[in-house]
Amino acid sequence: MTASTSDIEKAAGLLRAGGLVALPTETQLDDWVQDVPATARLLAEHFWPGPLTLVLRRGQRVPLEATGGLETVAVRVPDHPVALALLSAFGGGVTAPSANRFGSVSPTTADHVRAELGDAVDLVLDGGLCEVGVESTIVDATGEIPSILRPGGVTREDLEAVLGCPLAVPSTSRVRVPGQHPSHYAPRARVVLVEPEKVVAQAEMAHELGHRVGVLLPASFADAEVKAHAVVAVPGSLAAYARGLYGFLRELDQRGCDLIVASLPVEEGLGLAIANRLRRAAGPRPTV
Repeated sequence: MTASTSDIEKAAGLLRAGGLVALPTETQLDDWVQDVPATARLLAEHFWPGPLTLVLRRGQRVPLEATGGLETVAVRVPDHPVALALLSAFGGGVTAPSANRFGSVSPTTADHVRAELGDAVDLVLDGGLCEVGVESTIVDATGEIPSILRPGGVTREDLEAVLGCPLAVPSTSRVRVPGQHPSHYAPRARVVLVEPEKVVAQAEMAHELGHRVGVLLPASFADAEVKAHAVVAVPGSLAAYARGLYGFLRELDQRGCDLIVASLPVEEGLGLAIANRLRRAAGPRPTV
């Protein structure tokens, strides 16, 4: 059930009182940032509201507490009726990180948020299932030549078509943004990435060694029989895969898997964002 008008009014009141609210997300620009290049305005015009985040120089209205002490700030306009209604009722901007614990799988439903954060937030506004699934694309727009810091819901191809030039996707950046830790978006189970044609063999070998193996089975091998603890068939559509990715990882965790075998999609369109998330999920875990 999605949030009602009374839920939104309650959420706005909690924000005014300094409370924490979880909301569905995907600012007019000059209210929050300064030194905006023409390329940033062009991207905002084409892709806002929507899943595009622009990194720009912090304006005086943005406190350093909201940026972790940085002189840059990441801004976006969400394309969700619940989020837009809350911003309108609140009458201001909202600092809105993803509603998950550091490094863990991002939520794509209100139930995921409740399971992840519990009583740490005062209210969860239910906006239904996320339309895109993966997070927004983050673009460093502080200079005249933008670069993609995190692939996401707006594809590199779409950005390049608007700007008329190729965009780099650097593996590291001088700008701190979410999702850059080597291990991120990770389920409890360890994730192993192999070539698509090796997924079945790798899963069955791990199964023979005693692992509770979960498999993200590529669409091209959908008819294969796999000896494993749990199998999730990956959709043939990249949009459907992006929308379901985090739910698939959570499902395999919930089914008790200790190892997940997966492969990377072709890194075009939303495939670039999916591959980015899977690489982070399979990254080296911090030791304690």
